[in-house]
Amino acid sequence: MIIESSAPTRVDLAGGTIDIPPLFLFHEGAATVNFAVSLRAHCRIETRDDDRIILESIDQDSVVETTVSDLDVLKSQPKLELLSKLVYFFRPETGFKMTTKSEAPAGAGLAGSSTLNIACIGALNKLVGDRYPEDRFIPIAANVECQVIKVPTGFQDYYSAAFGGVACIHFGPAGNKREGLSIDKETLERRIAICYTGEPRNSGINNWEITKRHIDGDGDIFRIFDGIRDTALEVRSALIHGDWDSLGTILAASYPDRKRLSPNITTPQMDHLIETALGNGAIAPKVCGAGGGGCIAFYCEDGRRKDVELALAGKTGAEVLNWNLDPNGLTVTVS
Repeated sequence: MIIESSAPTRVDLAGGTIDIPPLFLFHEGAATVNFAVSLRAHCRIETRDDDRIILESIDQDSVVETTVSDLDVLKSQPKLELLSKLVYFFRPETGFKMTTKSEAPAGAGLAGSSTLNIACIGALNKLVGDRYPEDRFIPIAANVECQVIKVPTGFQDYYSAAFGGVACIHFGPAGNKREGLSIDKETLERRIAICYTGEPRNSGINNWEITKRHIDGDGDIFRIFDGIRDTALEVRSALIHGDWDSLGTILAASYPDRKRLSPNITTPQMDHLIETALGNGAIAPKVCGAGGGGCIAFYCEDGRRKDVELALAGKTGAEVLNWNLDPNGLTVTVS
């Protein structure tokens, strides 16, 4: 049996970091707005006639091997830790080879690990006979990833991976709710350029420092998070009403507040790329994920995306990404 799955990565337009528990519980109306992009994470499982289990990451050029009877070694396996812990969680009873790869650059800030997490869960759940309903995939993904990065993990990335499209995810005491947003796809694609800075980031570090300051009662952090919530709701409204001019104004105004969260949100390389983009038709930068490297999405003047991309492509280390809005979330096929 061969099981193949894939899920889309995402760009977070507004509301990042507030999706980390328990932060959203202290900001009523907390929300995140993101959209799925066509740079997918892939998982392929091929069953074997013996009891060997082989985990291979093409991106990391790494392999882990064990057997069905020795699954417990995966609980504390440091290599390919996410894959190992997922297999340990599902505890399959047959031998197989699982191969993973991602179309997004490593450390891009596009939720690559969370997206791969969802893709692997979809495939592994199929391998063990659909043990869990699909509405359990996101809690499983969040819990296992927390075990890997050893700090709280936000929820927004799993929703874009599982469902695709454009969405506002609302957070509160009653639970999380995804609201799909119907927008003009062509305009969104026409006005956003995505550039990989050439510097991988570590979201766990940035997010955990911010989370600790929030838990410690830092008043400035509380006020910044109120602003992050408000910005997300404003972005949601602008998208729903197709008010693309207001969207640019909102994103431009929110960027300084994001930088106030941490001095590590941007690097000198990122600052240089942002200055270049703003001088060539970009209206606002949006650092993807927690920052400190990875990707930057630029909201551009209408008709100026190509100008921005050409300017960025000439900068050392920068890579302009080719993308489209991905309306589809997790897909799983069996043959």
